[in-house]
Amino acid sequence: MTAPARNPTYPHVHHDPDAPILEVHQLTVRYNGRVALEDISFHLQAGERVAVVGPNGAGKSTLFKVVAGVLPPTSGEVMISGFGPRGHICIAYVPQRSQVDWHFPASVADVVMMGRIGQVGFFRWPRRPDWDTVHGALEAVDMNSLANRQIGELSGGQQQRTFLARALAQEAELVLMDEPLNGLDTPSQEAILSLLEKLRERNITVMVATHDLGQASSHFDRVMLLNHRMIRFGAPQEVLTTENLLQAYGGQTHLIQSTDGSTTLADSCCEGDEGHE
Repeated sequence: MTAPARNPTYPHVHHDPDAPILEVHQLTVRYNGRVALEDISFHLQAGERVAVVGPNGAGKSTLFKVVAGVLPPTSGEVMISGFGPRGHICIAYVPQRSQVDWHFPASVADVVMMGRIGQVGFFRWPRRPDWDTVHGALEAVDMNSLANRQIGELSGGQQQRTFLARALAQEAELVLMDEPLNGLDTPSQEAILSLLEKLRERNITVMVATHDLGQASSHFDRVMLLNHRMIRFGAPQEVLTTENLLQAYGGQTHLIQSTDGSTTLADSCCEGDEGHE
């Protein structure tokens, strides 16, 4: 076995190259006695693309926050490359757009540079190689021409591309995106999905929370169907069955069987920020 690699910025954080990029064991999260997640276990390998689906309030946002180290679990554990989640700079977490302060006075380039903090270190000025990395990341998502634009002036699709550039500048190995396609028009959604495909080419693991089951089925390797507990996790055709969807969505669901045999789902639960699910 190869010896664990140390993170140069956080020397106490190890990476075991032989371990899965993400392992979750019997994860449970409770808020004020209410269960948000219960007994969740799974693991991901480097480069996988996973869609997390389920009704509003199912625990998707909570799962992402725990994996990112933002929220502690009630019980169970999360392992990033064989070690605990805190202190890893390899995790890029993109929250729902409704949770971001778009009035914060920062340019696109400044936002992307925030991804370099773990590499540069706090209270240190970025150097030329760091700015080269930032502009290279912006070039990768076709945003270099907007580098000096204020983040709040961008369209929703451009804002999501900026966050993807920040993940690239961060040199993230695991990217968590919570409803990144919500509210975007079709061309913007397709652009984001195309960029996620480029992340696969870099062997970056991606987890995306989404309500679009068609996109989950056609653009992701595996699908996690979640409603506080894990209903099913596997290949899209194994997970997105009528039986599993009814189990996950219950009375919030209208299922429509099309002529080609596929099932369309309409989630009748109100839209909105999941918050503490």
